[in-house]
Amino acid sequence: MREIWRRVTAAFGNLSQRERLLVSSACVFTGMAVIYFALVVPVLAVGGRAADRLDAAETAYEVMTRLRADYDDVQQRLRGVEGRILRGSRGNLRTTLETLAQKSLVVVESMEPQTAPNNDRYRETKVEVGLKGVTLPQTVAYLHQIESADQLLAVKSLRIRTRADKPELLDVTFTVSSFERI
Repeated sequence: MREIWRRVTAAFGNLSQRERLLVSSACVFTGMAVIYFALVVPVLAVGGRAADRLDAAETAYEVMTRLRADYDDVQQRLRGVEGRILRGSRGNLRTTLETLAQKSLVVVESMEPQTAPNNDRYRETKVEVGLKGVTLPQTVAYLHQIESADQLLAVKSLRIRTRADKPELLDVTFTVSSFERI
């Protein structure tokens, strides 16, 4: 190795002033390029990857925060519904719907029991209610009575059609569910 270094210094010593300046500049430029590509570029790449990971972590945190808020909201609403089920009056769904119809001045055309899916915690009772020749205010009043009843009642489906003979009157069919804790 010393022999190589001796030859390089001898060759450098034999160069003219101008050639030495040119070779020295090239060596300095090459040394700076080696340092830049060997040290600076890898450090910058690591920093860039860390910034990307930080952005991804912040995004994941925001998503988790939103999901937690949604979960807490759903749990609160579920506790409210379960409380209404436990506190609500227990009664025959058909009788309750007839009583609410009388309060709303609506004549119920038909009430058909429907099958409900099994649940481990609650028993669901479903009835399909048919109204013929009712006005929109009567329908709204009846649906409001159902939604605000002491017993937890839920309107599951609703179909409204205008009558061909009297367009101001409606034929309404909807399904109402009630729940009891098992």
